[in-house]
Amino acid sequence: MYFTNHTLVFHGGQFIPAEQAQCSLYASSLHYGHAVFEGIRAYDTANGTRVFKIKEHYERLAYSCRATSIPLAYSVQELTDITYQLLKKNNLSNAYIRPLVYAPDPMMSIKAPTSSSLFMAAWEWGNYFSNQLTRLTISPYQRPNPKSVPIEAKVSGHYANSIIASHEAKSRGYDEALLLDINGYVAEGPGSNFFYEWDGALYTAPAGNILQGITRNTIIELARNMGIPVFEEFFTPETLHHATGAFLTGTAAEVVGVASIDDHVFETPYEATIGARLAAAYAALVREEVGARATRPAVEHSA
Repeated sequence: MYFTNHTLVFHGGQFIPAEQAQCSLYASSLHYGHAVFEGIRAYDTANGTRVFKIKEHYERLAYSCRATSIPLAYSVQELTDITYQLLKKNNLSNAYIRPLVYAPDPMMSIKAPTSSSLFMAAWEWGNYFSNQLTRLTISPYQRPNPKSVPIEAKVSGHYANSIIASHEAKSRGYDEALLLDINGYVAEGPGSNFFYEWDGALYTAPAGNILQGITRNTIIELARNMGIPVFEEFFTPETLHHATGAFLTGTAAEVVGVASIDDHVFETPYEATIGARLAAAYAALVREEVGARATRPAVEHSA
């Protein structure tokens, strides 16, 4: 699924066959999850291959490295150039891109690394939820306390929480989990942000206990450009009983509708919801179709 015998990846400062990429089993990143990554999408547009919001993604990657004391040897521009080269070498236009910065040296002590290695791969990957409406359940697991970790950093180790919550939800027959924060307010999904609709407006959790997704921020911008009120505020699971619709956002998921949360089924057909309108607007934006309204990616290259 992720690579073939002909796939090239960027690792150790050069492009190499994917099957030749290796790391030490003694690396601290493998043992302790001390690594950072991004999930990025490229689209085939009328203007050529475009990586959506590439500058924002790599600025966040750089922030994640600083927040976790992982050295980063590449600038945002260098990462951008490598990305477009990677796509071209693999003949990809519609693709998911995964850069990972990890500590490569053998280290069992609990301390920050003195060097890092960049791994970057790309592959064709459709919508994470296959564009199907999702059935969510409130998870018994919470998002990490923001005072225990830098919550705005995209840290590999944080996703143990996501995997556990997602697996627990699926073991009970649901499609995905919806996690609360330490105070019992709705936070986000394991790998996506959450919005609900009520009385013609959108509501989503505020900064502080969530990873403010780049797709989330784009959807907020699109909604406000379309005259849709957006409120970033705390809300409890009980509030969702009055909602008329809901959806998830993320680079892998893009925009996907929610059919139900536990026993509450949204009565409004998804096609008639704000989420469906925004999903169409988002699809037009990332593919640079005529009439898309929002800020274009700050860095644009041809493949």
